Parts: sequence; structure tokens; C-alpha cells
Amino acid sequence: QVQLVESGGGLVQAGGSLRLSCIASGRTFTCLTIGWFRQAPGEERKFVGAIKWSEDRTFFKDIVKGRFTITKDNPKNTVYLQIDTLQPEDTAIYYCASFPVGKSGSYYTEEAYNAWGRGGQVTVSS
Repeated sequence: QVQLVESGGGLVQAGGSLRLSCIASGRTFTCLTIGWFRQAPGEERKFVGAIKWSEDRTFFKDIVKGRFTITKDNPKNTVYLQIDTLQPEDTAIYYCASFPVGKSGSYYTEEAYNAWGRGGQVTVSS
């Protein structure tokens, strides 16, 4: 199984930018896709974007397109989530997760992922 650790969260003013990191360890060769989810206060955890582990293909929820960017550094086993023009509604705990090779399902859904980081808090002040 893959182990994931997020870092880079914090308190940011609206309009600012922030980059979250997700460092993978363990059986990273079993990872097909790394997804990012977020959970705002009082809400369910929701998909925001994903990147294929072996390619540079990315996928985003429509609501974040244009402000969120996902990149990766395979030698460092690290995936980054860049958030620009932060808005108060971006306040949430952000999680990265691993979608394993051979598993069916949509990368938009939590059930497709079998390993999760503990999450990083992002707070945007207005």
C-alpha cells in the first residue's frame, strides 16, 4: 500500500496563492492516479483534481478549473496542488489519495482510492 503525507497548508489572505505537497512512500508502483479532495466545514469531502502517476494528464472539477494546478515530481514521489487567487470558500482540509492500478471506478469518487493522507488545513481570510 501507498502512504501519503500532505504538507504546505496554512492561513492565507484572499487573493493569495498556496502550494500543497503530497509525498508518497511505500508501494508507489501500485499507484495509478493521485487525487486531491477537500472537505469544508460542515460539508462532505469532495473531489477537486487528480493527476496520472505515469503521465502528465490532469483532471479537475469544473468549479476549480483555472485556479488549481496539479503537477508532480516522480523522482521525489511528490505531487503538488497549486491554488491561485484563493477565496474564502476554498477554506477546507485538503487530502491527497491514491487510486491504485487495477481498481475500477471513477477518480472523481472517494471509493476509488485506497490510501489517504491525513489532510492539510487551508484557511483563507477575507
